[in-house]
Amino acid sequence: MTTITLLGTGLLGSGMVENLLQKGHRVQVWNRSAEKLAPLVQKGAIQAASPAEAVRGAERVHLVLAEDNAVDAVIESLRPGLAQGVPIYDHSTNHPQRTKARATTLRQAGIRYVPAPVFMSPQNAREASGLMLLGAPQDEAQAHEAWLAPMTGKVFYVGERLDLAAVYKLAGNSLFFAMAAAMSDVLAMGRNSGVATDDMLALFSVFKPGGALPLLGRRVADAETNAASFELQMARKDARLMLETAGQEKLHVLPAIAAAMDRAIAAGHAKADYTAFTRA
Repeated sequence: MTTITLLGTGLLGSGMVENLLQKGHRVQVWNRSAEKLAPLVQKGAIQAASPAEAVRGAERVHLVLAEDNAVDAVIESLRPGLAQGVPIYDHSTNHPQRTKARATTLRQAGIRYVPAPVFMSPQNAREASGLMLLGAPQDEAQAHEAWLAPMTGKVFYVGERLDLAAVYKLAGNSLFFAMAAAMSDVLAMGRNSGVATDDMLALFSVFKPGGALPLLGRRVADAETNAASFELQMARKDARLMLETAGQEKLHVLPAIAAAMDRAIAAGHAKADYTAFTRA
């Protein structure tokens, strides 16, 4: 039986604790709001009064906290109870520069701090699915992957650059936010056209643009040199039709895109590839 500590039992952290308990581990938990621990204690978790108490005897420590300030405060609090060589896996979403500084400082002090942010919902955490990123020295990576793999669907080792996992996490979340806003505009076009939400969403059971993201990313990166596959002036016509189709519905993304296209066209890029608007 492995003794594992998890600090921060919000929705995601609680899901991880449940998964670890189901796998037969001894799980020691701490949360700033202690009342959140009661359901986990009922399932077999061991409640600690402080971060230092929680990490005593642990073979691995996992952090699932709100942001950088909380991470720094909790790590400072747990250090008196942390045994030599025990890794601290930080699944929090943090600022890349602060992640790099934290990792550098802690590793210089002999503490194995490991950035490991996740693309996982609470349900993913409970059922060990989703994606976990991992940044660590090459000579440690295999051991970390072996320990983390049972907690998720896939572990993606991003290399030795200790801030890269944090950059990737923010990049992924930014796409989720942008897609949510874009989907809101799609549904707005449907509402103003008398198309039910379920009927609008049916399109995406057959048209799945997610698979095109790597190609789209390359076209955006090369926007200044792309040969035109879809001229910007024609894309702007489509954007006009989208705005007209939505009518007076509230939009989040399309007006900003149309304005950026207008700026690019005014700068002389009408016949360039439509991605030129991303550089205007």
